[in-house]
Amino acid sequence: MVLRKVAPGDAGAVDGVEVENGPMDTVAELVGRALATAGVAAEAGDWGEYRALLWQAAADGPTALLVGLELILSGEPAERRTGCDLLGDAADQNEEIRTETATALVALAERETAVEVLRSLVHAVERTYDQRAVPVLVGFAGHPDAEVRREVACSFAGLVTGRPDGPEIRALITLTRDEEPEVRNWATFTLGFQAEVDSPEIRAALWERVSDGYPDAREEGIRGLARRRDPRAVPLLTELLDDPEGALTLTFDAAQLMGAPELLPALLTYDPAGPGVAAAVRACDPVQQAQLESHYWELLSTLDRLRPDVGVAVLAGRFEEGLTLDVGSSSYDVEALIARAGGDPLRAVDLVLADLA
Repeated sequence: MVLRKVAPGDAGAVDGVEVENGPMDTVAELVGRALATAGVAAEAGDWGEYRALLWQAAADGPTALLVGLELILSGEPAERRTGCDLLGDAADQNEEIRTETATALVALAERETAVEVLRSLVHAVERTYDQRAVPVLVGFAGHPDAEVRREVACSFAGLVTGRPDGPEIRALITLTRDEEPEVRNWATFTLGFQAEVDSPEIRAALWERVSDGYPDAREEGIRGLARRRDPRAVPLLTELLDDPEGALTLTFDAAQLMGAPELLPALLTYDPAGPGVAAAVRACDPVQQAQLESHYWELLSTLDRLRPDVGVAVLAGRFEEGLTLDVGSSSYDVEALIARAGGDPLRAVDLVLADLA
């Protein structure tokens, strides 16, 4: 069984955890086993088995919903926490139960006071992808418990409205200035790298973090500015790339988005086989970029000449690397398409035409 990875302390599923169970295990049995492991997990700080059991139980969405709804009515905080964790996993895996799950979790948020439950509730309500969760998270952004605030900072990603002045963005900006370093770190990551919105206020919040004494928060501020192609990020990215201990993959992603030739010397010191390195080098190398642009133009103009009836366009995402080729109802990553064609734009044309045939 392959389970998805989550941030430390989250109540979702994780990679690499196997659950030994027989075919007759029911949702209630799996949840019961999860509850039995929770105490030991809390003491040991290892929630792997607990998360894996709940993730498996949650695959049966309708049944998991019923069990979760019963648990969140319990008088025991540990059971309410597990109910939230189960409902979040179930909503993540089963779209058809998200509305009812959101309704229950929003109602619970109005009366719940136990911190351990609130942490799970906040994570769970995000995974309903229901906009009613936004005011719930905004309300908990000022909670006195730092772990609740950290969970809030992590949990806006699936609920961003797309409005640069939305309530979730205002809450995230506030959290980037939190007294707790990890709250600032996660809020800056969510605001800078996961929220595809931009404004002077957002950039100002990210810029504040580049002087943060907490290194992780500082790096997220730099990468967030780079994702918005803010030129102030270039010398700061160079600093991150020059770190003797190396750079994170997200830093190479940010360098690729910037596409600044000034970053090339630092990038060339890395193994090109490393994650994100080659793409960042291509984006920052003026020679390679000139060649790619020539290929793009030849591909586009040839397709438009041969198939004027289908409509051909090349699009660039504001927060995404590379270009997308739209041909009729089909879309292609232009760089990947040309690579598949062995670097020959005319061969790439043939590949597209074959798809249209």
